[in-house]
Amino acid sequence: MKHSIRAFGAAAIFGASMALATTAAMADWPEHPINLIVPFPAGGGTDTFARPLAQQLGTQLGQSVVVDNKGGAGGTVGAGVAAKAKPDGYTFFMGGAHHAVAPSLYKNLNYDIQKDFVPVALLAQPPQVVVINKNKLPVNTLQEFIEYARARPGDINFGTAGKGSTHHLAGELFALQNGIKLVDVPYQGAGPMLSALIGGQVDLAFDGLGSSAGHIRSGTIKPLAVAAKERSPSFPNVPTAAEAGVPNYEVSTWYALWAPAGTPKPIVDKMIAEVTKALNAPKVKEIWANNGSVTPNLTGEQFGEFVNSEIGRWGKVVKDSGVTLD
Repeated sequence: MKHSIRAFGAAAIFGASMALATTAAMADWPEHPINLIVPFPAGGGTDTFARPLAQQLGTQLGQSVVVDNKGGAGGTVGAGVAAKAKPDGYTFFMGGAHHAVAPSLYKNLNYDIQKDFVPVALLAQPPQVVVINKNKLPVNTLQEFIEYARARPGDINFGTAGKGSTHHLAGELFALQNGIKLVDVPYQGAGPMLSALIGGQVDLAFDGLGSSAGHIRSGTIKPLAVAAKERSPSFPNVPTAAEAGVPNYEVSTWYALWAPAGTPKPIVDKMIAEVTKALNAPKVKEIWANNGSVTPNLTGEQFGEFVNSEIGRWGKVVKDSGVTLD
């Protein structure tokens, strides 16, 4: 009996000491650089918001936040890598609307966005914008484009950030609503897609305003409309789709932060606080505004509920559009 009591006491002391050590480690977090997995190549919409956020978080935390681009398969390759990362608070995942689309399109995903990740925060929510290569399409308005496309079924192509991406589904939805036939051309992310659009390999794109903003300002691509209820304050001369004669075409993209499932709650809570602070930093707010995005205020479980609703919404779009993946 005495031996059992001693064993129990030793186990209790060991458990308590381990808990104290874990608590102390969390209190000191972060002690070395943090890896931020971005599942698309550099130059795309996710990257546009990831890099300034990483820089701001690094300043606040006193440790570098390193952007690690792992593109492929509409953002699902990087998501799979992040899902299997050690949940020690030193790996986070910056995905987005694409990852609410994927469950409806991919039958054999090697991760589950709802089970393998802990929702941290919604980071940015810019609207989609219809942009064209002005040297390939002789149109100036959205209605002119629709008429031009109707006269040339299947002759006009649009670039996407990959099969099943929001760029892809936004284009399919637009074609469905307006009775036109467009051919999608997938790329490994919005960066390569925009390069193809600028270079004339594709005619147009349905892109997030965040990644297109700089190219619109430079005049290398031409915007026809934003798919939002209101005009973007950053581009007040670009009409909404409804103003351009296409009602009910509203598509926004969004970018967000997750941690691998099992990441200690105190670390997740601290990251939520740091992200909230970062998003309200004047420099970050300016960058977000210049890229046509609002600054969201949705974190933790509430953000998780938003993701669940988006999975349902995009699932309906996939079904209605008839998009399938080989």
